[in-house]
Parts: sequence; structure tokens; C-alpha cells
Amino acid sequence: MDNQKNDIPFEEAMKQLEEIVEGLEQGDVALEKAIDLYKKGIGLSKTCHDKLVSIEEQLDQIMTEDGEILELNVQKEEQE
Repeated sequence: MDNQKNDIPFEEAMKQLEEIVEGLEQGDVALEKAIDLYKKGIGLSKTCHDKLVSIEEQLDQIMTEDGEILELNVQKEEQE
């Protein structure tokens, strides 16, 4: 995968992914095009996942007014 995929904004990647899914669900796409769309969809899905993981990591750290970083574990708090 090329690194340019990660430069796409999350919202745009999701929009493109939704369009690909809709196109594939209609079933009137030639096999070769369907395979290309599927590959592109996999790449967009990975990009979205990577961006969400990055955001989650950022949210796990909150900086206090004094400049101290508090480590939070959002997943643990959600499970309790």
C-alpha cells in the first residue's frame, strides 16, 4: 500500500469505502472491476482503522494545565 492513502482525511476514506460497498452490493460490476474495488476497499478500511487507533492513542493521554501528561486507559474504564 502506498503512504498517500494515510494522507486522506478519515471522513473522505469512509465516504469512498461506503460507495465501494454500495457498488459491490449491487452486484452489477464486472469481476475484474469488483476485485479492484475490493482491493481499494481493503486499503481504505486499513487507513480508517489506523487513523482510529492513532486517535485512540492520543485520547489515552490528556495533558493537564501544568503540562503533565495523564495516562488514561479508555478501554479499561469502558469495561467497568
